[in-house]
Amino acid sequence: MNKNEGFIDRTLRIILGLLLLAMVFIGPQTFWGYVGLIPLVTGLVGFCPLYKIFGFSSCPLKS
Repeated sequence: MNKNEGFIDRTLRIILGLLLLAMVFIGPQTFWGYVGLIPLVTGLVGFCPLYKIFGFSSCPLKS
């Protein structure tokens, strides 16, 4: 698995994932907050399967 997410993309995914996951414990306390695991994990790993399928990458070019 090659990384296909850049630094800003990964940072935003981790923040979004944590915010959504917080919905499980505080706020509306809904189980939809577990959807936040998806951007959290992809942000931590640096690989997005949908980016791979569509041939997109936000990772800077390697020289």
